[in-house]
Amino acid sequence: MLLLEQTFGPVDVLHYPRHVAESVEVLITGESVPAYSHPGDAGADLAAAESVILAPGERATVGTGISIALPDGFAAFVLPRSGLAAKHGITIVNSPGTVDAGYRGEIRVTLLNTDLEVPYSVAVGDRIAQLIIMPVTRARFIPVDTLPGSHRGESGFGSTGYRVTTQGDRP
Repeated sequence: MLLLEQTFGPVDVLHYPRHVAESVEVLITGESVPAYSHPGDAGADLAAAESVILAPGERATVGTGISIALPDGFAAFVLPRSGLAAKHGITIVNSPGTVDAGYRGEIRVTLLNTDLEVPYSVAVGDRIAQLIIMPVTRARFIPVDTLPGSHRGESGFGSTGYRVTTQGDRP
């Protein structure tokens, strides 16, 4: 909270200042246009442009029939739909799939059926993923001999354990 106040001045926790564009124009070609299901949704639904049956454990790349042109400084990210994952075990292999601003080809989604027994059918028009458009920063990588120290250091996968602890419980 202190960093927010130092950066932006007094902050109302529920109504913090937004310093990102409310919307961005994205040019699109194709039969369907991704749509937001509800006001405030981050992801716009992507629909299948072809049908496929995913056998248990099988993956397939499914076309959406759309191509987009993002402005420089933006990228699109293709993410799984939570309902497909929870109800049918359908996820996206390379999630999130990144669509760079310079890419002009069809957006395709590599779906995976994680169910070990039941096949899953995708029909034309089915919502198969969601597309999130975000501003991105281009990094300038600076080679150094050693990195500065940090509290975390080199602790990686699983280093924080599995149980939720109260603040201050960690060494």
